[in-house]
Amino acid sequence: MTSSPPKVLITGAHGFVGRRLTAALAVRHPDWALDCPPAAGPASVDVTDAEAVAAWIDAGQPDMVVHMAAVAAVTASHKDPRLAWRVNLDGTLNVVLALQQRAPRAHLLFVSSAEVYGQSLNQADQVDEQALLQPVNPYAASKAAADILVRQAAAAGLPATVARPFNHTGPGQSEVFVTPNFAAQVARIEQGLQPPVISVGSLDEERDFLDVSDVVAAYLLMLDLRAEFERGTVLNIASGSAVRIGDILEDLLSRSRVKIEVKVDPERLRPSPIKRVVGDASRLRALGWSPRAPFRDTLGAVLDDKRRELASA
Repeated sequence: MTSSPPKVLITGAHGFVGRRLTAALAVRHPDWALDCPPAAGPASVDVTDAEAVAAWIDAGQPDMVVHMAAVAAVTASHKDPRLAWRVNLDGTLNVVLALQQRAPRAHLLFVSSAEVYGQSLNQADQVDEQALLQPVNPYAASKAAADILVRQAAAAGLPATVARPFNHTGPGQSEVFVTPNFAAQVARIEQGLQPPVISVGSLDEERDFLDVSDVVAAYLLMLDLRAEFERGTVLNIASGSAVRIGDILEDLLSRSRVKIEVKVDPERLRPSPIKRVVGDASRLRALGWSPRAPFRDTLGAVLDDKRRELASA
């Protein structure tokens, strides 16, 4: 390491969480040099292109790499499992190999997912980082494989930590995820762009939700404390409580300016084998992190964001 300001390379920097992390880093550490290639164009970096990733890391000689690029939706992984595996596993392999060969002292923060726990979530009230990885869908399986890959590389000497965030949402999230999907439908109905009927799938599942800002705060803390972690350290990012999907819908409907009927859409009815998800983030809390954003405020912000989108369209 040199005495010059740290340099951070970020994959997935223009995604839902990535752009917030980039902005937060610029405020928290204005002296750090950030390399966030555009999402598209001649200067972009495709993580599935091993040569491009190696050249990017070789040229950048980073002190840290945050690897966030992924096919992040379970539904997308079902539609195109080959793409999910190519991006989530092969892309991570390309980053790991490039670091090992071109910048072996750089610290890797790998963003995994609580989805990797899979069936283990049905076997405990809360899951901690020691729970078995038992994925139940292509997204979870590809992330679990990448998670194992990073920890194996860490055991072999690569400075690396693994974050396993649980469900999180906020303004700007894709409508393939449940909260912005509900919010977008409410906003369209208010504008008369959709009949006053909201289409839903299964509402009985319970999930551990966080505001995206709290997840970003956890990543910042993990970067700040990187030198204190053992290689291969894994940290859950979770609220420690569950929210029923139907209660999210009810909250958003209570904020609607018009009366809305709820209708179950068989096309959306894909009950999950995991009924309840709650994470144990005791290890992260012991480092000083805790969720700050009230989830009801988050839901209001997501709905207002969808309203603004329609108003500016």
